[in-house]
Amino acid sequence: MLLIGALALADSDFRLSSPAFKPGAPIPTDFSCDAGDHSPALAWTGAPAGTKSYALIVEDPDAPMGTFVHWVVFNLPAAASGMAADAPKTPQLADGARQGNNGMGAVGYKGPCPPPGKTHHYHFELFALDSTLDMPSAADATSLRAAMQNHVKANAELVGTFER
Repeated sequence: MLLIGALALADSDFRLSSPAFKPGAPIPTDFSCDAGDHSPALAWTGAPAGTKSYALIVEDPDAPMGTFVHWVVFNLPAAASGMAADAPKTPQLADGARQGNNGMGAVGYKGPCPPPGKTHHYHFELFALDSTLDMPSAADATSLRAAMQNHVKANAELVGTFER
């Protein structure tokens, strides 16, 4: 359950998955910094009625310097039910979605790249929104969260792990 303002969102039907890894399981090396930072395919089901767009934030709360943002995507079309693997690192995707800046200050997906020795948890959080967002492509996760305030209908989360 997500708490946005004073509104608690029940989202039991909204689900996020990936054919690349199961919930709680390791993310394959193909999707890490060790293999080119290719994004995994994602799929979702059960979005609430009235969804106008989706936003995605991928974060590692186990990063040594605090939570690290791996991916910011917004204005994914309401008709979308997923994202193909290996999204290009461009400000705008073919479907009109926009990618913001990751924790490295670059556009697009940055794969898991933790220091050796500790398992990190990567939270892929998808938000169903009641609008599209008027934001620059260079937006970061903080800006996206602020812009989504009062527009989140539901959220779904998929957590994968990675260790080096």
